[in-house]
Amino acid sequence: MEKLHAEPRIVDMELRCAALAAFTARQLLEKVQAVQALWAQQATASVDPAVQYAQDPAPGRPDAPALLEPDAVPRRSPFTPEGHAALMHAIAHIEFNAINLALDAVWRFADMPTAYYRDWLQVAAEESQHFMLLHVHLQTLGYAYGDFGAHDGLWTVCHDTRHDVLARMALVPRTLEARGLDATPIIQARLRRVGTPAAQAAVEILDTILREEVGHVAIGNRWFHWLCDRDGHDPLAVYPVLAQRHRAPRLKPPFNMSARRAAGFDEAELQALDQMHQRSSDVTVVAK
Repeated sequence: MEKLHAEPRIVDMELRCAALAAFTARQLLEKVQAVQALWAQQATASVDPAVQYAQDPAPGRPDAPALLEPDAVPRRSPFTPEGHAALMHAIAHIEFNAINLALDAVWRFADMPTAYYRDWLQVAAEESQHFMLLHVHLQTLGYAYGDFGAHDGLWTVCHDTRHDVLARMALVPRTLEARGLDATPIIQARLRRVGTPAAQAAVEILDTILREEVGHVAIGNRWFHWLCDRDGHDPLAVYPVLAQRHRAPRLKPPFNMSARRAAGFDEAELQALDQMHQRSSDVTVVAK
């Protein structure tokens, strides 16, 4: 893994302010370094839940990759060297966005318990480690982050939920990140069929990412249910309302039920997920 510079004392700032500074950092290693330094020093950082930030900055990111419409991003087979690199680049782009998503959850939403802010800072730190694993892997393939086009679908949902912490918890970790729990084993199976040393290295990286993403989804579940309890919402009833209001992506099987259970989805939620898919399938059949 690339060596980062010595840790700056960024937590001389209050933790949420420091998270905002990391959020707006544009250079790859600058952002990773800031997040990892903040996490290393978070035990001594002060947290002020009452701060309300008037500004609404865009997430910091480098000039590349070029951002395209989702349909304009080429699909390539992992059975070619370029296709393998493109697949890893797509996952690296998700992980880079996930750093900003977690940091946004820290600085944006006021009046949450201190544990909430530390939970999401932990997510940001782990996402930065995932990005670096993929960043270095791409370099071993002769590529770099930014060499392929990418889309910005993850950030669309983040932007749409910027005024509602309940919607954010419902639709980013429990919907978008949970889709990663479903998709990762499928990607790993394809890479195993490739059978090259590079593909096996990618499978092992994805093992680490999948294991830690279960924890990230669990954090989202914990705070979603905490907010529902606080505000008197039925989690099963409010989720589809939020998903429709904010145009969340439609969930499609196969679902990784074991990983979703490990991430804190209960049986009623999993049954509702299956029923929601069944209803959408019935509509599709009728439409045909």
